[in-house]
Amino acid sequence: MIRVFDLEEVFPEAGAALLPRRQAGSPQGLGITLVTDYTLSTRGWMPSAALVELFGEFGVTSAAARMTISRLAGRGVLEGRREGRNSAYRLTDSAAANLAQGGQEIAAFGADPRPWDGQWTMVVFSVPHDEAPQRRAVREHLRWHGYAPFYDGVWVSPHPLTAGERAALVEVAFGEMSVFRAQHLDLETDASRNPVDAWDAAGIAQEYTAFLGAWSGVVDRIAAGGIHGAAAVRARTEVMDVYRRFPVLDPLLPTELLPPDWPRARAREVFAAVYDGLAEPAQEHVRGIVARTAGGPHPQIRAHTVAEMGAGLGLTGGATAATGATRS
Repeated sequence: MIRVFDLEEVFPEAGAALLPRRQAGSPQGLGITLVTDYTLSTRGWMPSAALVELFGEFGVTSAAARMTISRLAGRGVLEGRREGRNSAYRLTDSAAANLAQGGQEIAAFGADPRPWDGQWTMVVFSVPHDEAPQRRAVREHLRWHGYAPFYDGVWVSPHPLTAGERAALVEVAFGEMSVFRAQHLDLETDASRNPVDAWDAAGIAQEYTAFLGAWSGVVDRIAAGGIHGAAAVRARTEVMDVYRRFPVLDPLLPTELLPPDWPRARAREVFAAVYDGLAEPAQEHVRGIVARTAGGPHPQIRAHTVAEMGAGLGLTGGATAATGATRS
């Protein structure tokens, strides 16, 4: 059983497409979140001076902020342009597409319980011991896609293997591999093990409980208008950075297999209430910084909601359509 904080198992070295999740809490992750949360729906440009000031509100020095921006540009996450004597940055097309897709997954996570047919997908593989990198790549791929190790070389998921997932698995397949969709039969002995035991359900529930304990009270403060300015931006950024770990930690195990009152749905409600409830005050604060540093208003600075994120901001023309729909 993999504990929820075995991060080397949870987070694969899978490239820039997974950068936002893997870098949460780091200066680069912070920069990506700030640019994404306030420009993805419009593909707007964020003045570098404004971004540096926003970094400062999180305790990042100006020098470290500028270095982070430079590194993100060097990695192809951000692209820059000159605006007179100043510079501005936005997400590259590829980064915007990856982040929009990731946003859809976060928004959809836990929204509607999936029906379960009572069967498990089993991936059984054997990789020679002298091929450690290939074996690690298979494990990382399976972990990222919600599988858990049931026995050595046997990984399980309650969800069917889609055509896209099948193609992705082919890319990392090495040695010998078989895939089955089968029903678990309980032997009714102490030796019988249920596939759900491959996950640390208690640990996942504890993380949900901690999230609810930290953020449920914030919802009341938002309703009372008690969070605004820099505090709104910080809280909105932090709730995103915390909540977006859950799609990795919780593989959407069927509710039939989980204890009563599983806290996934409540956590999603609190996340949406905080993220959406702070959209307006956070947007106005960021716009104020941009106007001050850039010498004029930037209506393309726009905070999106969870529903808009779920609609696929930045995908299939969604960003263009949203450009003129700025908040008043």
